[in-house]
Formats: sequence, structure tokens, C-alpha cells
Amino acid sequence: MKIPKPKQIAALISIGLLVALYLATLIVAFLEFPGADRLFAALLVADIGLPILLWIYLWLIKKVRERREESED
Repeated sequence: MKIPKPKQIAALISIGLLVALYLATLIVAFLEFPGADRLFAALLVADIGLPILLWIYLWLIKKVRERREESED
């Protein structure tokens, strides 16, 4: 069995988290309970922030891999 690469693992995790966040945002948008407005705002921030953080993570993996290859040469 092939071991998945860190980039593949991060991509799968990000897809799952984004789907869950989008569903939670949609559900909270239709519900009305105390604090729903703050929860909705937090979910919107997470919807925007998570892809940015994941992109930074993937970028850092690439930089570490490049640095490791340079040091091996």
C-alpha cells in the first residue's frame, strides 16, 4: 500500500474541513438562537482563513523540501 504524501494528506483534510465549514455556515445562517450572529461571523472568518492557512502550510512544506534537497547536495 502506497503511503500518502504530506501534500495529499493536507489536501484531503482541507477538503473535509471546508465542506464541514460550508455546511455549518449554511445551517447557522438559517437557524435563529442566541449567539447565532457571532457564530455565523466566526464561521465566515474560518471559511476565508482556513484556505489561506492551508496554502501557507503547503508553501512551507515546499520550502522545507527544497532546503532539505539543497543540503543533501
